[in-house]
Amino acid sequence: MDPRWALRPLTAGTTWRRGVFLLLGGVLALPYALLVVAFARLFGNPGTPWPLVLVLIVLAVVIAVVPIFLGGSRSLQIAAVRGLLGVDLPEPVPGHRLDRETRLRAGLWIGMHLVSGAFVVAALFTALPMALAFIVAQAGVYTAVSGMDGFGPFDGGDTGWLTLGGLLVLVGLGYAVAGLGALAASMAPALLGPAPAERIAMLERRATRLAERNRLARELHDSVGHALTVATLQAGAAREMLDRDPAFVRRALIAIEETSRRAIDDLDHVLGLLRETGAAGVAPQRTLADLSRLVDDTRAAGQPVRSTVRGTLASVPPVVSREGYRIVQEALTNAARHGRGPVTLRVDVPAGELEIELVNALPEPGAGTAEPGGGRGLVGMRERVLLLGGEMTAAPEGKRWRVRVRLPIGAAG
Repeated sequence: MDPRWALRPLTAGTTWRRGVFLLLGGVLALPYALLVVAFARLFGNPGTPWPLVLVLIVLAVVIAVVPIFLGGSRSLQIAAVRGLLGVDLPEPVPGHRLDRETRLRAGLWIGMHLVSGAFVVAALFTALPMALAFIVAQAGVYTAVSGMDGFGPFDGGDTGWLTLGGLLVLVGLGYAVAGLGALAASMAPALLGPAPAERIAMLERRATRLAERNRLARELHDSVGHALTVATLQAGAAREMLDRDPAFVRRALIAIEETSRRAIDDLDHVLGLLRETGAAGVAPQRTLADLSRLVDDTRAAGQPVRSTVRGTLASVPPVVSREGYRIVQEALTNAARHGRGPVTLRVDVPAGELEIELVNALPEPGAGTAEPGGGRGLVGMRERVLLLGGEMTAAPEGKRWRVRVRLPIGAAG
């Protein structure tokens, strides 16, 4: 057997970190030990008024026990376990009320931490100095321990055996710390791990974060994708008209500049949200109030659009108005990429809902243009509609591609 295997627990950094964790428990147990000593002296004094002592005992027990079952104490223990024991425990859910079982498990863990830490501290302040005294006595240094007439089965002259005993005490203490640390690391998930209700709260928070990330991904896809499509169409048209119509080329370049600038604003907004900076809150959000500008940009890119708006767009709740704008934007982008000919857009606001319909001609077979539905555009549109509790259909009808969206606006307000 490799001797290094036997010495590994004594030299591993994990053992030293776990030893610090156990020493932390001993430090926390020190006030409790002082209370026990103080009350022991009171009991030993025959002139002590017993009613007053009983009242003090009740107060001391309450003050000593209540913090053990608090959620903050559990959070501190989880942080110490993650940093010192190396156990990957999930962070407590902020604002989640702990149930009785979780508090009891945490209280049991803290009690075990205090007891084991008190043992390690007691060993350090008793066995360690004694072991060191035995070892230095071998070099001829006088200590009170080595100068005793007898120590257990040895007398003061058995310095060799006493030194060996001191070394064994130090090694035994190291193995005890390694064993207690390993035991604590194995028990931490069971006693400090999340309860079922806490796991559900964590899953809900994770689902919320994923939903937000998906929303930001849709924002980037729709805004930047639309800008790139418009810029590509404008650049292609400008290239064709470069020598024949300089004024058209100038208008195309202006349209590319404006579209790119708005896409950069949207990109800055999304990146600000990802970085959680305060600047993200002041970035503009496109709504159906910007629909006419979106249609004008699409027309300027060379895509004819016949637009009809019925009802008052200002009555649409902000969240529905933002998502409705992105749906129209993505539908126009898909029509410019995959369709041909003019696009018919209808936006209607009847009582209690928002209706969006977009129709464009499908490309001729063999024209080299892919049919809509092969990318992320329709998936993002369906996700937006699903989150708002609406309905969406997107499918070919003969030689045309039709997108219909219905979003409720009564509950969303």
